[in-house]
Amino acid sequence: MPESAPRNYRSLDPRSLRGLAHPLRMRLLNTLRHDGPATASQLAHKLGESSGATSYHLRQLAAHGFVEDDPERGKGRERWWKASEDGTSFDDSLFTDPDPAVRGAADLFLHEVATTHTQEVGTWLGTAREWPDEWRRSSDLSDWTLRLTPAQAYELNQKVHELIESYKDLAPSADSADSEDAAQVRMHLHAFPRSTD
Repeated sequence: MPESAPRNYRSLDPRSLRGLAHPLRMRLLNTLRHDGPATASQLAHKLGESSGATSYHLRQLAAHGFVEDDPERGKGRERWWKASEDGTSFDDSLFTDPDPAVRGAADLFLHEVATTHTQEVGTWLGTAREWPDEWRRSSDLSDWTLRLTPAQAYELNQKVHELIESYKDLAPSADSADSEDAAQVRMHLHAFPRSTD
């Protein structure tokens, strides 16, 4: 991923990667980032898990600094959790770490990211007809094959990331007239070389 981590993004190191690289932990963190604060019970219901499992994995995420208490919401024994950062950046050096556990965690992490992207696209395709025409026209499943050097591919990724980040400032506030037409929009970017053999 490009070097410049935008906004409140966390760069994974070997320790934090090992703490995050678990399918349920990644789903919990994504849900808190996309849908906002929630309790372990609410997350369990949403993700089809037991509240014991979500509670345990939320505590593990908290131990690694990915989630924290949301003091504005909790009442009595009810503990609300929120994501500590907006996103995560992955450094390629994790693939070549001398510790095989770190390299395995890197593989698992990226495969889970790819699985999540596939599930999100599948959900969109299965529900697209429930959305208004303007949202269906605004969606995109494009792909290109370019012949680039590694430096050109890196530069292209940087420019795409910067463009996407620039749209975060354009989001309508919750009380603006445009907010009724706004929805969360997921952007997936996959760029990788392929063999032509």
